[in-house]
Amino acid sequence: MPLPKPPRRLLLLPLLAATLLLSGCNAVLLSPSGDVAIQQRNLIIVSTALMLLIIVPVIFFILLFAWRYRASNQRDDYDPEWSHSTRIELMIWSAPLVIIIALGAITWVGTHKLDPYRPLDRLAAGHSVPANLKPLEVDVVSMDWKWLFIYPELGVATVNELAAPVDRPLQFKLTSSTVMNAFFVPALAGMIYTMPGMETQLNAVINKTGTYQGMSANYSGAGFSDMNFKFYGMSTGDFDKWVAQVRSGGDTLDRKAYLELDKPSKRDPVRHYGHVEAGLYRVILNRCVDSKHMCLDQMAAIDERGGMGLPGMANVASELPEQLRLGLADSPARKYVGAICTARNPAGAVGVDGEVS
Repeated sequence: MPLPKPPRRLLLLPLLAATLLLSGCNAVLLSPSGDVAIQQRNLIIVSTALMLLIIVPVIFFILLFAWRYRASNQRDDYDPEWSHSTRIELMIWSAPLVIIIALGAITWVGTHKLDPYRPLDRLAAGHSVPANLKPLEVDVVSMDWKWLFIYPELGVATVNELAAPVDRPLQFKLTSSTVMNAFFVPALAGMIYTMPGMETQLNAVINKTGTYQGMSANYSGAGFSDMNFKFYGMSTGDFDKWVAQVRSGGDTLDRKAYLELDKPSKRDPVRHYGHVEAGLYRVILNRCVDSKHMCLDQMAAIDERGGMGLPGMANVASELPEQLRLGLADSPARKYVGAICTARNPAGAVGVDGEVS
């Protein structure tokens, strides 16, 4: 006995449920406000359309063949000896080949053009970057579990709040104080990772004023879900007012304040720093904020000069932090320099004071 057919109204329930679920979505990826994000959106749409040129016909013919050659179809001829059709073979292989070539070419060109390290060559479609327009540099540090934004040219910093003028190139330099993370403002540009002791870059621009959502897009521990921030796209005048407000009402961010800020915390409020110690981002990047450890770039310089012999090593001491040269006789840095120099010249090693012993 065949089962009764369900009422047609029941067939509409899945469609209604999907409509209700999608009604609360904010499709910011498909409607971004930054030129880089717009180009990335266009690349996704074109790539999807090219793939659908294969997927849709394949699905159609699967359904067609299943219907036409069903067991109950007695009207068409049954030919069990059929094995080959040149016309079908050409269609099956040539169409996907053309699509793959087109998709590969578009993706190759698009991904190189949208390289996050590449400086912008346009502010929007048909609007190139003026020769005298300097990018605004923002140094980004992902922490447990908050975001620190330093504006080195302006001498200010913020926590969990980012602002930028519209139609001005933005150059982000990003690192992490602890674990690997990911900086993501969907309306601005694609996701970029941050890693301790390493620097990544992102060049982007925001073209519309507004308030946008920024987030951490890489799980980093207990406070990850609240590691969000607001990104404000402002007119030039409003951005200048915002900078003046931060500068007048903010605290001072020096090494001591940073070490306190670096302690893990959840749901941190927005903070403003009206003055930032010069070179703070460099020591954050090189893992030597506390001045008790040699910076990574100084270690790299020692490694490089280790191949230059003793004269090259003798010049390293003058570039070490004063705390290392004067007050840290048993520091790893002194032992490191001395070990390298002893290996190269057993008769005498260069100490951190620059003298041969």
